[in-house]
Amino acid sequence: MTPASVPRVLPFGFDAEAFGRNLRAHLGRWVIAYFVLVLAAILFKMDFALGLNSSESLPDRVFLIHKGELPARGQYVAFRWSGGGPYPAGVTFVKILAGVPGDTVTRIERDFFVNGEFVGTAKTQSRSGVPLEGGPTGALPPGRYYVRAPHPDSLDSRYRLTGWVAESQMIGRAYALF
Repeated sequence: MTPASVPRVLPFGFDAEAFGRNLRAHLGRWVIAYFVLVLAAILFKMDFALGLNSSESLPDRVFLIHKGELPARGQYVAFRWSGGGPYPAGVTFVKILAGVPGDTVTRIERDFFVNGEFVGTAKTQSRSGVPLEGGPTGALPPGRYYVRAPHPDSLDSRYRLTGWVAESQMIGRAYALF
């Protein structure tokens, strides 16, 4: 062996040349993936967030939230819980936007309607036995929204505890990932 072909082995058996070759091969294979990850991190920092649904209120569990994008009726909306009940203030909720300013919310007994379309039935008490009061009715004023979920136990605008969600509570439109 010539001196140039002798591998440089550092203490503890570390082969610097093999490490360099492996690192270059690894980066060659994964450079695009790393670029996409860095780009995604920048985008997420600016305009996006992830939301996790830990309840049964919606069929999906993970959401991509586009901050500042106001959803249209029927789309998912992420908002900050104002506090009260079983959740502390500031928790992120994801629901379906069912009513927008100018819409009319009515109630017949425990059934709620937005512009005459059924959106859910309010229960008299929670699963844990806590009494529940029905949410507000009438015309949604500017900056207030009616949110819902299809699950009968969803804590949404059917209940006074949630009420109508203020625009200032909204984070943005949520997209179901899975």
